[in-house]
Amino acid sequence: MCSYLPIFTSFNRTKGGLIQLNHGRPQPLQYVVNAAFLATLFSDYLDAADTPGWYCGPNFYSTDVLREFAKTQIDYILGENPRKMSYIVGFGNHYPKHVHHRGASIPKNKIKYNCKGGWKWRDSKKPNPNTLVGAMVAGPDRHDGFHDVRTNYNYTEPTLAGNAGLVAALVALSGDKTTGIDKNTIFSAVPPMFPTPPPPPAPWKP
Repeated sequence: MCSYLPIFTSFNRTKGGLIQLNHGRPQPLQYVVNAAFLATLFSDYLDAADTPGWYCGPNFYSTDVLREFAKTQIDYILGENPRKMSYIVGFGNHYPKHVHHRGASIPKNKIKYNCKGGWKWRDSKKPNPNTLVGAMVAGPDRHDGFHDVRTNYNYTEPTLAGNAGLVAALVALSGDKTTGIDKNTIFSAVPPMFPTPPPPPAPWKP
């Protein structure tokens, strides 16, 4: 959790603020959304344990810092980035139109194509005939650059690992602290962070 904070230099960030959990290699967003989910989940766990924060070395950080990290990363993905690009298909006015996805790129024309038969659609320069609403693509490069090209999966491929993490992060960040968090007792099996205090002594009688 400490390595996610901007004050530490375990991971670089792009000029637009996206953390580089895969150290500048392609397809960064799948790592970012899962980190956003874990940071929010840990924040919720600390809140459920009535613990206001945690230590990174000698410094104490509140749970709000973790949620803010998660929020800024998800906001980047939704369009608060130098390109003003939403990396979620169908969200906002500017999103990828050439998603590397067979179902999105092959037209619905009642013709069955074999595995190689889809290649001509993959290599087409035209936007996808089918909008894959809600899918998160692989994401930008380490310079906040993005190429909306179907043949380059490093930018435009939506993955299960990435989109599962996106859903988890969005659910974790939904609502606010006043709504309460442990509705389904998801932390009930987690051991407490600190030993259970001893019971109070019996009432004293002279």
